[in-house]
Parts: sequence; C-alpha cells; structure tokens
Amino acid sequence: MQYILQHSDSAIKLIACTRASPIVEYTFCAGPMIRTRFAPSPTGYLHVGGARTALFCWAYARQRGGSFILRIEDTDLERSSRESVDTILDSLRWLGLDWEEGPFYQMRRLHRYRDAAQQLLKEGKAYHCYCSKEELDAMREAQRARGEKPRYDGRWRDSTQTPPAGVTPVIRFKTPLAGEVAWDDEVKGPITISNSELDDLVILRSDGIPTYNFGVVIDDIDMNITHVIRGDDHVNNTPRQINIYKALGAAVPKFVHVPMLLGSDGERLSKRHGAVSVTQYRDQGYLPEALLNYLARLGWSHGDAEKFSREQLIEWFDLAHISKSPARFDPEKLAWLNQQYLKEADNERLAALARPYLIKAGCDFAGGPPLPNVVALLKERVNTIVELADAAVYFYRALDPPAELRQQHYSAQIRPALVDLQRQLGSVEWNRTAINEVLKKVVAGHQLKLPKVAMPLRVMVAGRAQTPAIDATLELIGREQVLARMSAQLQHFPE
Repeated sequence: MQYILQHSDSAIKLIACTRASPIVEYTFCAGPMIRTRFAPSPTGYLHVGGARTALFCWAYARQRGGSFILRIEDTDLERSSRESVDTILDSLRWLGLDWEEGPFYQMRRLHRYRDAAQQLLKEGKAYHCYCSKEELDAMREAQRARGEKPRYDGRWRDSTQTPPAGVTPVIRFKTPLAGEVAWDDEVKGPITISNSELDDLVILRSDGIPTYNFGVVIDDIDMNITHVIRGDDHVNNTPRQINIYKALGAAVPKFVHVPMLLGSDGERLSKRHGAVSVTQYRDQGYLPEALLNYLARLGWSHGDAEKFSREQLIEWFDLAHISKSPARFDPEKLAWLNQQYLKEADNERLAALARPYLIKAGCDFAGGPPLPNVVALLKERVNTIVELADAAVYFYRALDPPAELRQQHYSAQIRPALVDLQRQLGSVEWNRTAINEVLKKVVAGHQLKLPKVAMPLRVMVAGRAQTPAIDATLELIGREQVLARMSAQLQHFPE
C-alpha cells in the first residue's frame, strides 16, 4: 500500500493506492474545527426557511467533521414561549438534525452580556443613553421631515450633561465615525459598508436584556463559532456585528448569507403559499427524509442530483455551490419527491405512520387485512401518508358510495352480471389469481368488457371509482366483506 498526502488551505487529503484496488481517498479538515450554529427565536413554529438554514449549518459541520450547536434566542419576553421551543426542538429531531452542543438559552446568560457591556463601557467603546421613547420618536420625525434617514443622532455619545433623575439608561455601542466595514461573504462575495451609514446601536436595554446584534456576537464568541450561516435578511446586521467583534478583540467568523425562499409565484414565502412550517408537513404526511432532501436542493446543488440520501448530502455539501439567487418553493416538486421516498420505504414503517390517521377515520383493524399488505398495494399511488391512509380506509370500513357514482355505474343492464359474480365469488378459492379467473369468466359469459363489470364492482366494495387492480383489492378486503358489500349495494341497482 502506498500513501500520498496532498495539502490545501482547507483540507488534507490522504490517498491510499494499491495495484489491485482502486484509489481510496480520505479528507480531513485543516486548521481549527468548524463550528456552526442554528439560533432560532422561539416565537412560533420552525418555518421551512429556518429549517433550510439549520440544514445547511448541520450539513456543513458534518461534512467538515465539525460541531453543530443549537442556541435558543429567547430574549423577546412577550412573544417567546416554551411551546415554541418544544415545537422547534421536535421539528429538528424529526428532520434528523442532531446537535452536539445545546440547546443554550440566552435568558440564562444575562450576566455574560452585562459583563461584556460593562467591559465596553470601561474601555470607552460604549456609553449610557438616557433618551426617552418620546424623545427618540420626535428625533426621527424631525429627520424624516428634513428628508433624512431616521437614526439615532448620538446626542449622549460624548455628553457631559447631568443624567436625568429616575431614568434607567440603555447602553449604546460607539460605532466608529469613520472608515468602512468589509468582509468576504462566502455566498455573496466582497461586501463593504461605510461606518457613516451606521448609528450607535443599543446593545443592552434598560432592563439588562441584550439586543439581538449584541447577544448574538457574545454567544458566537463564547461558543467559538467559525461560520455564521444564516438568511440574507441579516446582511444589514453584519457590519454592526463585525464592529462589536473588533471592539471586543475577538476573531470575526466567516459569514455565509443564504438567499431567501420564495413561493411559486416569486413572492417571499408566507402562510398564503400553504403549509410553511415543518410540523405542518409532518402532519400532512411527508417523510422527514423527503423534506430534508427537498430543502437541501433549495439554493444548493450537486450536479444534476435531485434525490439523494442523508449520507450523500453530508459527503457532497459545500458552501461553493450555494446559489446567490433566491430559490422557489414548489409544493408539487416536494410531493413528487415524497412519492419517490414512499415507494422505497419499508411497509411496516409506513403502516405505523398511517395507523393513527386510520384510527381517526373510524377504522377497525380487527378481522381486516394486515396493514403492511395494504400499504404495499397502495403506496405507489399516493404522495403522502395522509393520502395513503385515505386510500386504505375502505379495507377496514365499508364506505357508502356517493349518489353520483351510483347513478353513473349502477344500471339494470349490468346487474345480472354482478349477481352472477357474487354467486361465483362465494365458492372460489380466495386469492388474486382465482378471483381474476372468475371475473374473466363472468365478463365472457355475459358478453361484456371487463370495465363494464370492474367499475361498478369498485364502487360497490370500495365506495369509490379508483382503486388498485380489482383482483388484488378484493383479495385484501376479504371474501366475507366483499360479498356483504355487494349484497348491500345491489339493492341500489334499478331492476
């Protein structure tokens, strides 16, 4: 065995060669361990856009042998809830996005933010601001009247006036008055923002709770985050955060701003586009691996690959192939992909997923066919678990056909053939082959074409006009149920 080492700025590649076997390559990260984080605010469900961000963070950490950290940014006391936290955690677990560290909660780290703010005050990089809400509103209104961009005017930045009595101040960061903030975004490329475009942001509110831009920087410093992967709606926050990193003497991580998700109409994805939360897709019967696969393809690609496993995603994922353009969420494409996964899924697993929906639909499994066998017959005809359960109901409960189906398929001319079929099915060996032979015999004996008998038969036993192959359907429903349903429905045929 011969070993060859190849070095690059980002990785070390070990190549093992033999004459008798193909080359085997092993890639290791060079430099510090990659550490990414997902930091949702628990003010609602996990949106599919947030899930895609979490996926990219997770996949990059996994691909590079690093760590994925989960952080809960729960400082919005009015809107944050334990229920939202649990929903987010459940959604991530359902998708299989496991984390090495966390979840960490910002409200349990208030002392750290206060200490950091005091450090900046002591070093002259922050200051107390005593402006009331009314003063700030008046300031911005006057700026708008002058045609200026509304912003804090820095009136307390170097003020020597006596602070007003009884007012608890906020702490503002001293944004550099000159110069620029520049970074090389891993998706968007070089970005430069002038400090003159930025005002002195509040970093600690009067109640001691940090603002977003301050808390996130302190957290990322303490958690040694190397790559901040997030939506591009955060681009405007980045120069403010970089200034804080530098003021604290901390290393600035790499920034990866991922384009937003759009609906199929090109507008920003919202509730009006249908289900937009992970839990909604779970409850509608999508498989987690299908949704994960689909989200990965929204704004990232590996050649022409449309369907790939979790393991392949980890092997292939990189930042270089994240698109600079927004991706469109197409429910039809997701449904198609879910169907592909359903076709390949284990029947026992699908049966377990469909069972609660069937119970809710009033199905009694006693005496009915094994649910995995029904799943095997139906799963290639449906897009979701909900559709699968709906298609399986008539195997466990007789359904009364709609009047329009009876009118369309029940006739006096076809009734004798169905009476004959019922009689012959009463004594035939109950398997698909024998049932098929009886059907052919009855059709030939009454000089009919198969659909003339099969269509009303479907309506009689299934309560609907669409089923899998009629012989396979009858076999699973069982002789007793088939004959009983035929008897009940023959009463509705005209004489």
